[in-house]
Amino acid sequence: MLYREAGQFKATYQEDQQIFPIRQDRVGMAVILAFFFAAVPLIASEYWLQAILIPVLIFSLAAIGLNILTGYAGQLSLGSAAFMAVGAFGAYNFMLRIDGMPFLLAVVLGGLCAAVVGVAFGLPSLRIKGFYLAVATLAAQFFIVWALVKFSWFSNYSSSGVISAQEVNILGFAFDTPILKYLLTLAIVAVLALLAKNLVRSATGRRWMAVRDMDVAAEVIGIRPMRAKLSAFAVSSFYCGVAGALYAYTYLGTVEPEGFNLDLSFKILFMIIIGGVGSMLGSFLGAAFIVLLPIFLNVSMHTMFGDSLPAGLGSNLELIVFGGLIIFFLIVEPHGLARLWALAKDKLRLWPFPH
Repeated sequence: MLYREAGQFKATYQEDQQIFPIRQDRVGMAVILAFFFAAVPLIASEYWLQAILIPVLIFSLAAIGLNILTGYAGQLSLGSAAFMAVGAFGAYNFMLRIDGMPFLLAVVLGGLCAAVVGVAFGLPSLRIKGFYLAVATLAAQFFIVWALVKFSWFSNYSSSGVISAQEVNILGFAFDTPILKYLLTLAIVAVLALLAKNLVRSATGRRWMAVRDMDVAAEVIGIRPMRAKLSAFAVSSFYCGVAGALYAYTYLGTVEPEGFNLDLSFKILFMIIIGGVGSMLGSFLGAAFIVLLPIFLNVSMHTMFGDSLPAGLGSNLELIVFGGLIIFFLIVEPHGLARLWALAKDKLRLWPFPH
């Protein structure tokens, strides 16, 4: 953080195109990954691993997927939870119906199924945009959940519709403890996050941003809006599908349509609004904020009021705080927590000199 970038010259295009071109950023990222891979499993309790860290990582991955579509490609979506459901049920059925299906391959195939569904529901983006596109993706949310409930084949004809996820087994090694599930989730999220950060800096990402900023001008200079928009829907849905598979296997332990309802779609949207639209870091900050805020409010209210707290007040207060924060960030800082972090980092780069 307290460093100077002056004097760090790049002599080749390869050096300039690195994900982290500044040496201190590469060292800092390596230290952060080493901390979360090596230190956190040793110091964190099972509650922190299973109830906080794993959902933060999974929601961060889903928020990255929505950020690719909304933040970088400018296509608003309210169906993120539905694409997560496609990924979860796809991974479940691949493992159920194909003997010896590896878990990681099932997760990837579930993500690809979500990508195909995302492209199908992304076709209206070729003609409509803004609020109307949001309504079209909202229809995807209701239709996909309805189809998963209506056609019992997806849930292996379960009478209740709630099915237990298979055991996570990779190369004969069972990931059946919170620590192992956390490490598996962290590894998948870290790889996909780095791939996403690299993708948005590539020619594909620049096409997305050109269409987002002005689609008519992008088409004039030779960019095909149809290909750019559908590729954004595909990549976004793939990330949401992988997040859905992890949500079912490493967090919930069950695969059920009601676990991917409209509330979850809005929660993911709130994550990128509060964290920062068009920011990979904002996806992680927003997910951590949304997961930790209810816990903080619950502990604070019980500390202040004890057992005299009226029933239902906590959940209502949580909704009020969510709404107030969204309004606050939209008015005061539309770029979210990621922008506040960037401002603080700029201040520290110039410290102790005034800015």
